[in-house]
Amino acid sequence: MTTNKPSGHIIECDNLVKIYKTPDIEVLALQGLDLTVDYGEMMAIIGNSGSGKSTFLNMLGGLDRPSAGKLMVDGKDLFKLNDKQLVEYKQKTVGFVWQNNARNLLPYLTAIQNVMMPMLFSDEKKKKDRAEMLLDMVALSHRKNARLSTMSGGEQQRVAIAIALANHPRLLLADEPTGSVDQKTSDYILDMLREINRESDVTIVIVTHDQLLAKKVNRVVAIRDGKISSERIMKESYLARLNDISAMTDVNEVQDEYVVMDKAGRLQLPSDMLKKLNLKGNRVRMEMHNGEIIIRKPFEEETQNQG
Repeated sequence: MTTNKPSGHIIECDNLVKIYKTPDIEVLALQGLDLTVDYGEMMAIIGNSGSGKSTFLNMLGGLDRPSAGKLMVDGKDLFKLNDKQLVEYKQKTVGFVWQNNARNLLPYLTAIQNVMMPMLFSDEKKKKDRAEMLLDMVALSHRKNARLSTMSGGEQQRVAIAIALANHPRLLLADEPTGSVDQKTSDYILDMLREINRESDVTIVIVTHDQLLAKKVNRVVAIRDGKISSERIMKESYLARLNDISAMTDVNEVQDEYVVMDKAGRLQLPSDMLKKLNLKGNRVRMEMHNGEIIIRKPFEEETQNQG
């Protein structure tokens, strides 16, 4: 199933903005988000509720339109797609796995019938053969004729992944794919996604609150207040040991964290570091020392704290 992976970026975001308007209020969900994702990459996006991560995922999936900036996916400018092109984009370029299985699955159909559904209007010649191959990929061949109502939550989520892959997408988007299963099933689903990523070169972007899942991907991007605030990159010493990373492994041991600076030179400091500074206001002192930028409290705050 391995394909020739293109080089370069499958996702390019530049100063991406999303504004939601109602008669009474205007909400800035994304405010200048910059991000690139390489073809064949598997990465995670984390952030608190309201940070903008789900808004971003919906725009990548063609479910929501950007307000301003640049958003390219697989060479397609999502600002310029008309309605017909957008439907084709959602059918052929992206696959979506939701936390809520009801958005992926038709419970009165069997597993194989569910997987064949997205192919009904595609050019796929051997729809049943592909559906069987995908169910085999997610280790559910033995359940292909089972109705969804007889399956566990983990089995249903694996069927949902097979459905998302039915039309050969270049990009698989997963919104909390392990949010409704136990830890053992979560580990199994993550291992399966990693195998799919390796074998098919499909790019996988996961939105998650699961810290263990986030520790087991090569790159983690944190969104805060509608912008990229930091990135964590897997340390070389752990790249070949992903299966050994446990819930007890500290994230700082596994991944290096980087603060992300935007094109205007602005950056967001991690909240835990800001708490340690114990600032009284919104001002900090900066100075250059031996080629390093040092951020500290204003002198008056240091004096007050000592008093």
